Order: sequence, then structure tokens, then C-alpha cells
Amino acid sequence: MRFLDEYREAEAVQPLVAAIQQRVTRPWTLMEVCGGQTHSIMRFGIDRLLPAKLRLIHGPGCPVCVTPVAFIDKALAIAAQPGVVFCSFGDMLRVPGSAEDLLRVKSRGGDVRIVYSALDAVQLAARLPDREVVFFAVGFETTAPANALAVREARRLGLANFSLLVSHVRVPPALELLLASGRAQVDAFLAAGHVCAIMGTEEYLPLTARHHVPIVVTGFEPVDLLRGILDCVTQLEEGRAEVSNAYERVVVPRGNAVAQTLLAEVFQVVDRCWRGLGLIPRSGFALREEFADLDAELRFDVAEIGGAESPDCRSGEVLQGLLWPTDCPAFGTTCTPEHPLGATMVSTEGACAAHYRYRRPGEA
Repeated sequence: MRFLDEYREAEAVQPLVAAIQQRVTRPWTLMEVCGGQTHSIMRFGIDRLLPAKLRLIHGPGCPVCVTPVAFIDKALAIAAQPGVVFCSFGDMLRVPGSAEDLLRVKSRGGDVRIVYSALDAVQLAARLPDREVVFFAVGFETTAPANALAVREARRLGLANFSLLVSHVRVPPALELLLASGRAQVDAFLAAGHVCAIMGTEEYLPLTARHHVPIVVTGFEPVDLLRGILDCVTQLEEGRAEVSNAYERVVVPRGNAVAQTLLAEVFQVVDRCWRGLGLIPRSGFALREEFADLDAELRFDVAEIGGAESPDCRSGEVLQGLLWPTDCPAFGTTCTPEHPLGATMVSTEGACAAHYRYRRPGEA
């Protein structure tokens, strides 16, 4: 398969591994900031191919995982109301709120549906004019343009029964928080290629300038990731800190101008709470005032709902690279994919889920 199989072939991987081993002369810690990258690293055993001095840690790169408990509780409150069709991507249905998840609401008769895009929810609203259709809009800059397009389409169709519960987040402010706090000892970042396909690479330039930390954009296949790791290591060993693009087949410096224009039309930048990280200034997207009638928080009066995570869940530390998933006392015991304490164990991009799936008990 073009652009897939050739990025997994041993003949392409081995020279990159050898180059990394040759370049590393001292300990370095790299953080990947994408759940898809995390799962690829674990699935293909990329971390086990690297020299012992080179350490990979997981960051806040899973969009489901960083959605705060308060927003899950808001979703639960809306989904439980009569006459509501609540639409979401599949892995959100099993993310626990303060007391339950969306699947539990569905089991009690709530109309909770899995969709593949916000436009699916718009089509549902058009077919069901007597029902309130709500789409749970979560994720990074990657998914936000498609959700903005759904807002534009709902407005074009004049739908009065469609709204979004919006919990979109932006990556650069989260990296700024991690670097400024000094808690996680990160020498370089592997940035998410799909985010940069939308936003480009230029918004990372101030971060490298302020903190002298390399940021390398990479994709999700073994060759992509190893190219990004080699670039990070080369910069670190040479004392450089630059924004670099190791995913040129997808990412260009200025990103997707059409998607960015759509984002600016529908959303505004706001402060946003992240699960495990707290409130991060200017780290989220919210609907602009002219689209307030499509804001489910306002329509269903749930803006003041809060939520508390399980005290036994340490996903916040996992998301900051402070705790290895298997070092959590609940991992694989009281917290499993069937009975998760937090989102990192149940999301298809969660770090805990990756370790549970791809590492046998007792393996690092």
C-alpha cells in the first residue's frame, strides 16, 4: 500500500536505527505529543530499538484523554434528557465521568449514537426535526475544521435542532505549560503531523526560541517516527534547537489555509481546562458569539456543571510524562480497558491503553 507499507519495511527502518545509535552520546528524553504516535511506538516496539541512553515519554497527545471530567459530566447531563440524540465518536462513550459514562446513559434508554463526523450529526438533525441533536466536539486542531464545517452547514440548512458541546484544545499552549513548569524533563518534542497538516509549523517557532528545545514534526509509521527521532537527536547532540519537519509528504510550513480560515470563521481562542493539566490560557477553541445559538452548553444550561476524577486515577501524571503507565498502582488491576478509571486506559489513543495492549504483564 503506497505511503504505508514502505514506511514499515525493515530495509528502511534499520539504517535509521543504526544512525540514531551512532549519534547518541549522552542521555536524552524525547516526548511524543500524539496518541497515534504513542500506539505506533508501542505496537512496533520502536522504543526497544533505541539506545539505552535515549528515552521516550508520552505527553498530552490524546484528544479524548485531555477532555476534562467536567465536560464528560456535561455530556452525560445532556444525553440523559428526553428528546435528545447525543452523537459522539466511539471511544468517548466509555470514558468515565464523575459517576458513569455515556454507555450507561444509553443502557438506560438514552439515545446515544456513534457517528464518524459532525456532518453525520447534521444529517441526523435534518432527518429528525422533532429531536435535539447534539454533537460532542472534542479534539485538537486536527478535528476542529470538520466540526466548523458542520456548524456552517447547519446554519446553511437553517437547522434549529442542532448544537455542539465544544471541548476543542490547541497543542502549542500545552507544550508551553510543560516547558515553563519544569516538572517534566523534556529535551525535545515529536510533534503531531496531523495537527501540523492543519496549522503548519510556524506557531512552534516561539517555543523553540524561548526554551531552546527542538520540536520535530513527524508522522505515525516507524520510518516517520525514526526520522523524527534522528532529527531530534542530531539537533541535541549539536546543541541546536529548531523547528524541523520530518513529515514533508503531508505537512507544509504554513499548513492548510482553507482549514485555518474556516476555524477563524467559526471558533475563537479561549482559555481551556485540560484533564490532568488544569486551566491553560488560550489553549482551546469555543464557538464565536454569532454561533452561540449552536452552543449546547448554553442551550441545555450545563455550563456550571463540574466533575471530579477518581482519586485512584493518575492519568494526569501520565499525560505530563511524569509517570510511566505501568508504574501506576491501578494499572491492570483496578483499572483495565473493561473497567477504566480514566480516559488514558480506554481511549484508542491513550498511553495506558497502549501499554495494556502491546506490553505483556511485567514488561516495561
